[in-house]
Amino acid sequence: IVGLSVCLACGFLLSILSCALYGNWWPLVVVFTYAFAPLPNAIFGRYVSSDPLADVSSSVADFGRFLTSILIVSGFGLPLVLAHSGIITTAAMLMSVGGGLLVYGTII
Repeated sequence: IVGLSVCLACGFLLSILSCALYGNWWPLVVVFTYAFAPLPNAIFGRYVSSDPLADVSSSVADFGRFLTSILIVSGFGLPLVLAHSGIITTAAMLMSVGGGLLVYGTII
């Protein structure tokens, strides 16, 4: 548990430093995807069948997984798009994606 908390703290540190070191606060938008990524699974997760042998899938739970995947992909894609368009530097993009890997690896 201590290792996971250290990884999470390092991920947030990398994301914040990618903003502070380069004087551009656009990569901070990615931090909001960290906070909102687990919410669809938490909200729609109770609609999953409690029987592990049941072959029935709830469309509401699938929609929650779909929203979670959109937030995770946007958390990785947004720094790439910002760096490609020249809004942030490549080093800030690398720090933001590295922080995202640490945070999402801790959450999952």
